[in-house]
Amino acid sequence: MRRDGQPADDGPRPHVDDHRRRAVAHVVGERHAVAVEGRGDEARARRQAEAAEAGARSRGAGRRPLAGGVECRDPIEDRPEDGDKAEPERQPGNEHQPAQPRLQPERRRVGRPVVIVESRICHLSDSGPGERRIELAVADGAAGGRLDAWLAGALPDLGRNQAKRLILGGRVSIGGRTIEEPKRPVKPGDLIVVDLPPVAPAEPAGEIIPLDVVYEDDALIVIDKPAGLVVHPAAGNWSGTLVNALIAHCGDSLSGVGGVARPGIVHRLDKDTTGLMVVAKTDRAHRNLAAQFADHGLNGPLERGYLALVWGAPDRPQGTISAALGRSTRARDKIEVKRAGGRAAVTHYRIVRGFGPKAKPVASLVECTLETGRTHQIRVHMASVGHPLIGDRTYGAGFATKISLLPEPARTIAADFPRQALHAWLLGFEHPETGETMRFESELPLDMAELEGALAKSL
Repeated sequence: MRRDGQPADDGPRPHVDDHRRRAVAHVVGERHAVAVEGRGDEARARRQAEAAEAGARSRGAGRRPLAGGVECRDPIEDRPEDGDKAEPERQPGNEHQPAQPRLQPERRRVGRPVVIVESRICHLSDSGPGERRIELAVADGAAGGRLDAWLAGALPDLGRNQAKRLILGGRVSIGGRTIEEPKRPVKPGDLIVVDLPPVAPAEPAGEIIPLDVVYEDDALIVIDKPAGLVVHPAAGNWSGTLVNALIAHCGDSLSGVGGVARPGIVHRLDKDTTGLMVVAKTDRAHRNLAAQFADHGLNGPLERGYLALVWGAPDRPQGTISAALGRSTRARDKIEVKRAGGRAAVTHYRIVRGFGPKAKPVASLVECTLETGRTHQIRVHMASVGHPLIGDRTYGAGFATKISLLPEPARTIAADFPRQALHAWLLGFEHPETGETMRFESELPLDMAELEGALAKSL
């Protein structure tokens, strides 16, 4: 039975080369290229046989999980040596199918070796810690379906759910634009780029890292996070994180609801944002606190307050910024305001103090409270209204010339400020065990206090 539901034709079949459709995948990181076969019966039979052979070769060796559940095989383990013309193993139950000849890989040199592999198996090197990039060119006859389904078909090492997660995570682009819609149709000529996450490490280990513990009991711990401390292990930061420090501090008491990479984590702060965080030590506390953060304080005592030093000052002493946010289509590591789509995001602000002429302050200290909790929310929202955070080189690089307006010593301190000037000064929530309302405050860290003092004296 053919894939389209029509009965199979038992008559003579044309040579497979007459009807072959391919999509060529270039693995940039390792300079391997994978030719993706079309959908003919002969090609499908060969793919099944090769998949069985590759599975037998790689079983127990040559495979490592990637973050996000993606697996890729080592090309040395899966690819036969030159001149190896052994027939692939036949699938059980398909002994009646004639064995297909195995096409030899083509080899050419362009700076470094580029290998064309006649197979749908995704041959990727996973020996290093870096990410892997695959480029797929969609052939004329291979288009028409959803992006996630197409990727799952083109890269058998990816399931459809895994492909969907990569798309939603901003790891797939078409024609240079990041795509976050798994159902986006694939069109002929599309150049699809997939950035696979690096090899996932083992379960994080405890590390002796000093923690500023504000409060702790059997259910939770509140800490005052310093700048430069990543909350949980991720690409580029597999150790030296808050999770590593918490494992060493709390031992096995951390909640496991968040998974092995994020035990006890119910909310996050950016690496260079300082301030208060609460971490769950039991599964019950984790679920309760996670529900409070998901509710954003609409029906409970949850509070999150931030202090930010920004360029200029909003026109009104207080107000609300309501603008949906989503992954940037130009840079995967950035967030941007979305006119269509995106996730709802609401930030309330209040000017605490202006620095400079009252009519047009050069900078100001602003308090922000969150009605939602999106990635980079305050930084993107304040930049969207023309008042990016001082020191924010991601969203405020265009305001670097403002530094020249500052007299000394504020000019030097602002020019050398190494991070976004943002501090989580207020955290309130309902205790998951006792029901008591807990409220914690944190003073400005030394670097922000020094910058604020310099601005106050200079302007």
